Amino acid sequence: MFSTRALALSLALFATAASAGKRGLAWPFYNSPLDPRVLNNGQGQVVAIYDWETFAPPSTDGNGGLKFIGTQRCMDCDSSPVAQLHARQTQQGWATVFSLNEPDQAGISPSAAADWYIKWINPLAIKKALPAITSSTSPGQGLNWLNSMINACSGRCSADYINLHWYGKSFPEFQNYITGAHKRFPQYKIVISEFALQNPSGGQSAQVAFFRQAFAWLDAQSWVILYFPFVATSPALLQANDPGAASFVGTGSTLYNNNGRPSAVGNLML
Repeated sequence: MFSTRALALSLALFATAASAGKRGLAWPFYNSPLDPRVLNNGQGQVVAIYDWETFAPPSTDGNGGLKFIGTQRCMDCDSSPVAQLHARQTQQGWATVFSLNEPDQAGISPSAAADWYIKWINPLAIKKALPAITSSTSPGQGLNWLNSMINACSGRCSADYINLHWYGKSFPEFQNYITGAHKRFPQYKIVISEFALQNPSGGQSAQVAFFRQAFAWLDAQSWVILYFPFVATSPALLQANDPGAASFVGTGSTLYNNNGRPSAVGNLML
């Protein structure tokens, strides 16, 4: 017979697991005027931060009390030299590493990515994510590119997560894409390191409605480990430093207002 005490303990453990934070900040290199701690209220919903690089996030308050995830976004970058990957991980103490950023649209073949991954990412004795791929459905891109890379690895790529980017028109479209990726690669947990509606006509209100649905659904999926809405910056900083992204996504998904306080989307993170 299941005792009342045991039942209460079981429910408490379930509640703790269900409430474990999955939210993170996608933090651009131009964010030095902003404070990540503004979106870290100490309640554990926001737990991680990454900046598409292997150097610490530029900000007014370091990592803002969040776990930093180093990202080797390209095979070798002036800002993040691959030869310094291991040393930077050791010095900064990351527990997770993200690898190549959207190689499916950068002219990097799946076989070349597999060889690179085995050489540089495999040796890191931490959690690892396969390259972050786009949601493109064009031949040889998106999930198809990822599948080809996994095949090229022939079981030699040590990985814990697949890493997804998504931009589209609706929550059902997003849900179908993420669910489809999980069904296609059930052996891996999922990280979503960029996602938002693609410049919706409803602006910030549409992004808020989308993220409210998306956050609740992602929190309920045991196979989703982390997710990072695009993007943890302000409208003014995004427009000044990345006008292409501002045009593609709009500024309604930014997590900060221009005064450095949480935006309507940012408040959903708390």
